[in-house]
Amino acid sequence: MASSDVPFAVDRTVPGLIVKIGDYPLHHGGVGAIRSLGRLGIPMYAVTEDRWTPAALSRYLERAFVWPTTGMERPERLVEGLLRIGRAIGRRPAVLLPTDEEAAVLIAEHADTLAGEGRFLFPRAEPGLPRRLASKQGLYELCLDHGVPTPSAAFPDSYADVKEFAATARFPVVAKNREAFERRRRPAVGGTTRITGPRELLALATGWGRRPGVILQEYLPREEAEDWIVHAYFDAESTPLAMFTGVKVRSWPPHAGMTACAYAVDNPELAELAAQFIKRIGFSGIVDLDWRFDRRDGRYKLLDFNPRMGAQFRLFESEAGIDVVRAQHLDLTGRKVPEAEQRADRRFVVENIDLPALLAYRRSGYTTPHAPARAGGTELAWAARDDMKPFFTMLARCVRPGAVHLYQRWRATSRSRHQ
Repeated sequence: MASSDVPFAVDRTVPGLIVKIGDYPLHHGGVGAIRSLGRLGIPMYAVTEDRWTPAALSRYLERAFVWPTTGMERPERLVEGLLRIGRAIGRRPAVLLPTDEEAAVLIAEHADTLAGEGRFLFPRAEPGLPRRLASKQGLYELCLDHGVPTPSAAFPDSYADVKEFAATARFPVVAKNREAFERRRRPAVGGTTRITGPRELLALATGWGRRPGVILQEYLPREEAEDWIVHAYFDAESTPLAMFTGVKVRSWPPHAGMTACAYAVDNPELAELAAQFIKRIGFSGIVDLDWRFDRRDGRYKLLDFNPRMGAQFRLFESEAGIDVVRAQHLDLTGRKVPEAEQRADRRFVVENIDLPALLAYRRSGYTTPHAPARAGGTELAWAARDDMKPFFTMLARCVRPGAVHLYQRWRATSRSRHQ
């Protein structure tokens, strides 16, 4: 939707800044945010790993600030780096748009310093809340406190605790890193890991150290469950100014990773459940929530709470052309966010991961009954007719590692034949 087509007024003097911490150059959420606000004529800036990331080459980006980070830097250093970027952008404050938990937590916990120079605009919440929400244990405790369904879980503090759990647990179970921030320093598992029995669990636990940084969570059988997404923007009073729901059809890795294909589907029950929870905890800003509908008991169970925009946020748009990023910019610049229903049956596809996901899901026989039979429109994560450079950059960065891997396998095979 071009700037001349939107039925609302934006402040084009207030830029946006994509903030990321860590090395993940192929992030379509950042590209989506650059396009969403850039198409409205809002100047866009981004922190990037190098000058050849898809985000850095978007036609809607005014400037890429090349700033490689690892997530293990001292917070003070990261804050000072953001302030330097703010000074380089200019006099008008920029709306901050974090794309990962570390950035969202940094902004919340150093809000006074970041806001002190008048360089940035961002939602203000209780400083420790985003860290607690991004923590698997913190979220679990909040769900229990507020009566929100969530899978049962254990948080072992030693190998002895793991052994005790293994002796009585019902398998399979799921292991996840307990704290979002430890995935960069000392990850216990590479991602969401399904564990089939006690022997496998104890073998894995030998590598977790004296203090296992994991959550061992109840496994919800995929044949009895359905994955749902809630994306929303909440104002300073924790009132939803934009609320969207959708169903995840495929993810990569299968059933445990990033969304590969999803549909926008109205779900008033889930939207109300999410809104009530966020009102009680007093959160303000963009949220990306992962829920699983358990057909066995008919309840939606909260799996993950991302206190920032999700990579697939462009799945959702209202009839007025509002997504969560536009809603935040409008609200923080004193504009009214127009009310409108979400566009139903929209489909979102991540081109570089949906093909392997499609093949894997066909073999598994998994179905999603609530997904529409036909899409009312498709939003691609990377390809856009008005901004194709990010797509081709993504392809180039994907093809090179794959080609190197194939070459190494060919060399290894050739050597074995001649030995």
